[in-house]
Amino acid sequence: MEISAAGRLEVRITASDVGKRVSVRRLSDAGAPGEKFTDTVGVLTSWDDGVLLITKKSGESVRVAEAALVAGKVVPPAPARRRGPAASYEELARVAARAWRPVESERLGEWELRAAAGFTRRANSVLPLGDPGLPLDEALTAVRRWYGARGLPAYVQTATGAAGTQELLCAELERRGWVREVTAEVWTGALAPVADLAEGTGAVLSREADEAWLARYRRKGVSDVALRVLGGGESVWFATVPGADVPAAIGRCAVDGRWASFAAVEVDPAQRRRGLATTVMAALARRALDEGASAACLQVETDNAGARALYAGMGFAAHHAYHHYREPTDSGADR
Repeated sequence: MEISAAGRLEVRITASDVGKRVSVRRLSDAGAPGEKFTDTVGVLTSWDDGVLLITKKSGESVRVAEAALVAGKVVPPAPARRRGPAASYEELARVAARAWRPVESERLGEWELRAAAGFTRRANSVLPLGDPGLPLDEALTAVRRWYGARGLPAYVQTATGAAGTQELLCAELERRGWVREVTAEVWTGALAPVADLAEGTGAVLSREADEAWLARYRRKGVSDVALRVLGGGESVWFATVPGADVPAAIGRCAVDGRWASFAAVEVDPAQRRRGLATTVMAALARRALDEGASAACLQVETDNAGARALYAGMGFAAHHAYHHYREPTDSGADR
């Protein structure tokens, strides 16, 4: 916290600091005996009518009454990660988008509107990397009309927690009634250590998601559109560990320059904790290394404790969080 020369805590932020990363201390229960303090670090996304809104790295919004502020200051961006490959948010967002391609897309300024008949939010959401070329209300109206014409709900994919992420856009969407439905994280790590975790000889690699692979895939009844999304990418590989009736484990990897993007790593529940996920990842990592990749990324939901423990053990670490905001149910909003 900021301390004056006289040793007093000071509030050294104002409404002009909206958009900057700040650290604040506030009374958590003003007036109570033995006053308690709460510290919050995040991006100051608004300061209106005596209330500050701060968006934390996780995407959580914290409301702070101006009257409860004890101290506050602008702080530098979060320090760069000390392990794994260095990467900007925008680079990772573009890599992830190319690894999971929609069947239809259209530009709205620097936003990309993506659709794939509703197969996954990632392939059916706006990727807003830059300026849409319109005021936000008009841009959101255009987005809702575009998805409405395709019989789809409008989603906007945003990110928080790294340099260049979109805390301000998240706050603006929430003000307009857009609802955050899903939060996940993008994790990154070095590729070679993943390849060294197992021999990978138990996995069979293929360029296509065959019937056996799809039998293990958790999304049943996969359509032709879904197959196009699964097979889209610069260089896509599917791994299968054979089983008695259906595969014991599967995985997918899209190689794109220095990046190997992992997805759809799934294991028969009856055969978990036998290293099958590691076998799949190692086999795909070896192939990606052969194609010149050196870095790895994947996406994991925040409540998937098992997957998070697995990937942390492989040397992955969280880079940023991303969120899908769904359009308001009020048909008159943003139109």
